[in-house]
Amino acid sequence: MLNPCAVVTGASRGIGREVAIGLARSGFDVVINYAANRPAAESTASGCLQAASLQGRTVRTILVQADIRDSSARIRLINAARDWSPALHLLVNNAGIAPVVRADILEASEESFDHVIAINLKGPYFLSQLAARWMLEQPPTTSNGLEPDPRCHQKIVNISSVSAYAASINRGDYCISKSGLSMVTALFAKRLAAHRVNVYEIRPGVIATDMTESVKAKYDALIAGGLTPIDRWGSPADVAKAVVAIAEGAFPFSTGEVINVDGGFHMRTL
Repeated sequence: MLNPCAVVTGASRGIGREVAIGLARSGFDVVINYAANRPAAESTASGCLQAASLQGRTVRTILVQADIRDSSARIRLINAARDWSPALHLLVNNAGIAPVVRADILEASEESFDHVIAINLKGPYFLSQLAARWMLEQPPTTSNGLEPDPRCHQKIVNISSVSAYAASINRGDYCISKSGLSMVTALFAKRLAAHRVNVYEIRPGVIATDMTESVKAKYDALIAGGLTPIDRWGSPADVAKAVVAIAEGAFPFSTGEVINVDGGFHMRTL
């Protein structure tokens, strides 16, 4: 019996790494996409194999270098997955960047805007298009020919951010990209529902990754001051657990759904 297959973008570090490892632990073969850091991607692959082995599972991994802002790279990524696996069951659009310079929106550059939008929004939009076309070619998949395996129900998961709705005037390009990704979720959820492909958005809050390292002191103080009801930093593993729950079929009657992994930041309180 073949394992279900997942493609995870930006899987060499941070949230993407933990998502890939969590999926392998659950029995997925994982296409590990990375932009440039192959040693880090190799470390993710090793982590996947080890996590699966501890659960008594045998899984496969493949590393595919592709910068998702580039059309030819996106095609190469999907073609590599096609050559490696007979079917695609899960796409996790995780790859994303923060602006190189946090600049007030009155001073922000067009160059930064184009760079952030290309990776955080354009890339996932058109990669989802390619993945969805492939998914729609595939016949229904079952684990034993009789009972459907919920992991094999096709899904797309977009990793957005609380910045989809929380305005940060020194990184407007990032906020716009994540807000746009929320609409990507809704659009693909509506388009693919009739084909039994579910689409989800996960909104992480303040997560301890390379992206937030430069503002650690700022967020330490905000969390200590009550920014989130759960008074700690989030971890990549927190986000990965949400992805794995979706991948394992925990929400079969939900699509277009937003799942907050933010320590309660999204709640309005008095």
